Amino acid sequence: MLTVFGSIVVAIMMASYWLEPRSRWYVLVFALASAGTSVYSGLSEVYPITVIEAIWAAVALQRFMARSRLEALA
Repeated sequence: MLTVFGSIVVAIMMASYWLEPRSRWYVLVFALASAGTSVYSGLSEVYPITVIEAIWAAVALQRFMARSRLEALA
């Protein structure tokens, strides 16, 4: 079951990364999927990947907020 969860969140992460230029919401989906991947790697006890994915999720969330501000000004 854990492997299925990991496969799903990684697939969502890849798809949302590919679709990012289309909408800021895909950036948010990417951030959430990265957080899910962090949870998955934590449950799998692969802690270096857990930290990297958590940082990646935070960066993506920051990008979402910056893009939202820019689109609100436009």
